[in-house]
Amino acid sequence: MGLLGMKYGLAVTGVVLFFMVNTVQSIGANWGTQATHPLHPSIVVKLLKDNGIQKVKLFDAEATVLNALSGSGIEVMVGFQMICCPLWLTVWMLLRDGWRGMSLHMSHLIVLISDFPFTRYVAVGNEPFLSTYNGTFQATTLPALQNIQAALIKAGLGNRVKVTVPLNADVYQSSTEQPSTGDFRANIHDLMVQIVSFLSLNGAPFTVNIYPFISLYNDPNFPVDYAFFDGYSSPIVDNGRTYTNVFDANYDTLVWALQKNGFGNMTVIVGEIGWPTDGDRNANIGYAQRFNQGFMSHMNAGTPMRPGPIDAYLFSLIDEDAKSIQPGNFERHWGIFNYDGTPKYNLSLGSSNSRGLVPASNVHYLPRRWCVLSPSASLEDPQVALSVSYACARADCTSLGYGTSCGNLDARGNFICIQQLLPNIQPAGECLQVSKPIGDHNHRPVRWNV
Repeated sequence: MGLLGMKYGLAVTGVVLFFMVNTVQSIGANWGTQATHPLHPSIVVKLLKDNGIQKVKLFDAEATVLNALSGSGIEVMVGFQMICCPLWLTVWMLLRDGWRGMSLHMSHLIVLISDFPFTRYVAVGNEPFLSTYNGTFQATTLPALQNIQAALIKAGLGNRVKVTVPLNADVYQSSTEQPSTGDFRANIHDLMVQIVSFLSLNGAPFTVNIYPFISLYNDPNFPVDYAFFDGYSSPIVDNGRTYTNVFDANYDTLVWALQKNGFGNMTVIVGEIGWPTDGDRNANIGYAQRFNQGFMSHMNAGTPMRPGPIDAYLFSLIDEDAKSIQPGNFERHWGIFNYDGTPKYNLSLGSSNSRGLVPASNVHYLPRRWCVLSPSASLEDPQVALSVSYACARADCTSLGYGTSCGNLDARGNFICIQQLLPNIQPAGECLQVSKPIGDHNHRPVRWNV
């Protein structure tokens, strides 16, 4: 794929609903809730409004979150996971009974459709054609799109609710560094054309997730400046169009793929874009601020092939310390805000918050307690490794790797850092000082400091 960036991750079988309550073009944000100490939804909604974020993308149809958003005026894209039953069974139930004949598990959708009359899209699954999945979802995605659209029509929602599917940027490729050589990936080309044709026929957008960070993560020789928006010394020239950043090149590779297959005017939504702040040597606050601020300044200009505002959602709003780290330790550090709603760095999201990010208000904190290594514990004791494993099995240790925020600490400092990150140590009895050799597995070699 040359210098075109793409992201890998975990496929999630589910559907996502997009709720449009106005047509104002602005940056959106992904709001995930996989955290050990999540903020109350009402606090997050106020955080969104205080920062001028007018649309948000959710990954679950959580009642408390949706209730908090109700009446806020914020556009909502909400994920609905098919936990209760396989996708084919859910679709069959929709076709047989319609929305109001569904099980209790579908009640969230009924409420949402009632409360948000401008529901526009249903997005099926998440990045189902990642090359790492070896075709697992190729046979089911298009039928799911077709069946869910048919169910929406039967429920009387077909005129205003359409289906789409969030796709990873690896569904298209370029044989050179030039976007104009791009097309859909050979092994799914015909399937992609069928899906795009179906989306176009139903007036639905092409949704893509683009991550320049992954270009650096996957390739140590990738030119760093090309991942950002502030200039690249060796720009790529393609048929008179100049590319100084990989986002534009990636986006326009998709535009070329669509155009070559007869869909040059198709609407494109960037469902996820951002930069993490920890968990990898290239994941840090400086790079994250540089990338996200650069994108904010760039998004209204568009790309060489598609000048004009880009419809996009930053990934993400708040850190999630309970996310899977299978893709990499950086997965828990995508937020522009820390877990408690404090800004990580200065970032202007537009005219409504030109002074920078506004922190969350009315946040209630647990007592200020942390654990330190017992003075009687020896770092030479082989049981220290077991204690570290014990702590990391219950904490977020993704900040301890090479090039990360805790990467320069010595062994004792690393142990303290681990203990500070433990999410569930609040009762004093959970953190005991050891006065005897730490080989006693009933105690951890730590104590409370208050």
